[in-house]
Amino acid sequence: MTRNGSSNSESKGKLQSFKSEVASSLNIDLKPGYNGDLSSREAGSIGGEMVKRMIAYAEKNLH
Repeated sequence: MTRNGSSNSESKGKLQSFKSEVASSLNIDLKPGYNGDLSSREAGSIGGEMVKRMIAYAEKNLH
């Protein structure tokens, strides 16, 4: 159990959903499972955008 009471698999599912949402908004096609065919630029764009959105969420909701 994590601190907020949700299971680890539930958290992983939410993170995967968030990743898919971000990839879709960047017009990057993610397949279920392994995505080794993505370029470094595409993978980095997804991760960078996820971080930007998490920071924006935290700034909005934690102040």
